[in-house]
Amino acid sequence: MKLKLGILISGRGSNMVAIQNAIENKSLAASIELVISSNSKADGVKKAKAFGLNTISIEQNQFESKKDYEKEIVSNLLKKDVDLVVLAGYMKLVQTEILTAYKNRIINIHPSLLPSFKGLNAQKQAIEAGVRISGCTVHFVDETLDGGAIISQNAVLVNSEDTEETLCNKILIEEHKALPKAINSFGKNQIKIINNKTIVKGDKK
Repeated sequence: MKLKLGILISGRGSNMVAIQNAIENKSLAASIELVISSNSKADGVKKAKAFGLNTISIEQNQFESKKDYEKEIVSNLLKKDVDLVVLAGYMKLVQTEILTAYKNRIINIHPSLLPSFKGLNAQKQAIEAGVRISGCTVHFVDETLDGGAIISQNAVLVNSEDTEETLCNKILIEEHKALPKAINSFGKNQIKIINNKTIVKGDKK
């Protein structure tokens, strides 16, 4: 049975594109039932519509409170019977309404090896810290910023010539591999959370 996905975006939507490409090349047994953008002018909206995906924009400034904003998101996800919510460049901190409705069914991709370099501009933080290894992390979402149990991490080497832009590009390549793979593992019931740590069946240590 195909996993029904709800994708939340705010920007260019490149990870949403990677997920749809994985679906189309049959390496991911899922379907994107709905794309929700927090920004109606985001490039990702155009890309989602080009794929023919159900796409809507829900902007927080249209609502009196964050709670009402999230209620509208949840309502639309429930209408599509979504199994898993994927934050793919969604630039807002998820709060109670979504967390309650989709407990342990929300995942995020972050461009660092968490718990290092949480929040915005993670690649810039890595360059400024002078690290030699960076990467991306797929993790379950909880009420904390870039917290939640880690599902997988892909590493990249950082050399002395790297800039924020070149590191972004290196990490993005790995993001596009890691996120569909993690979704696949979730769809096959291969992920368990125990004491805020994940056990992923079939993982090679």
